Amino acid sequence: MPKPTKGPRLGGGPAHERLLLANLAAALFTHKSIKTTETKAKRLRPVAERLITFAKRGDLHARRRVLAVIQDKTVVHELFTQIAPLVAEREGGYTRITKLGYRKGDNAPMAQIELVLEPVAPKVKSSKSSAAPKAAAPVEEPAAEETTEAPAEETSTETAAAEAEVVEDATADADAAGETDAEAEAEKA
Repeated sequence: MPKPTKGPRLGGGPAHERLLLANLAAALFTHKSIKTTETKAKRLRPVAERLITFAKRGDLHARRRVLAVIQDKTVVHELFTQIAPLVAEREGGYTRITKLGYRKGDNAPMAQIELVLEPVAPKVKSSKSSAAPKAAAPVEEPAAEETTEAPAEETSTETAAAEAEVVEDATADADAAGETDAEAEAEKA
C-alpha cells in the first residue's frame, strides 16, 4: 500500500485532490506551461511525469491508464502523438518548476511548471578502468616498439600498483603526523 502524504491535502478530500491534479495535468499538457502555487506544482510533478512515461510506452494499455486519470480524450491524444515523441530520448525529468515570487492577493508562493521539450544531449560515459590503460599505453609504446599487448597490460598494472602504494604511503604518513588529506596531497604535489 502506498504511504499517504502527510499534512493537509490539496482541495480537502482525496477525491478532490485527484481531480485537481488531473485537471492541472490536462492544462499542463494542453498549454505546455502553467502558473500555479508552488505546493500544487510540486504535487503535480510526479503525476505528470508518470503520465508522460505511460505516453512514451504508447501501447493501448498505457493509453487506457492515462485515460483513467485524464478524462479528456483530446488531451490524451495530444500527449501520445505530440509530447511523447519530443521526450522519447529523455530518460526522466520531463517537467521544470521555476519559482516566480509571491501572489499579490494572499502572498502565496507562485511557481511556473513547464514541460521540458528541448532535445536532450547524450552523455558521454567514461570509465576509470578504460581511461587508465589509454593513458599508460602511449607512454610505453615509444620506449619499446616491438612489445606485444600482454607485456603492456602487465606494465600498466604494475604502474597502477606502484601509484596505489605511493598514495597509501602518503596517507599513512599523513595519518601518523596528524595532517589532513589536503595537506598530504599538497606536499605530494
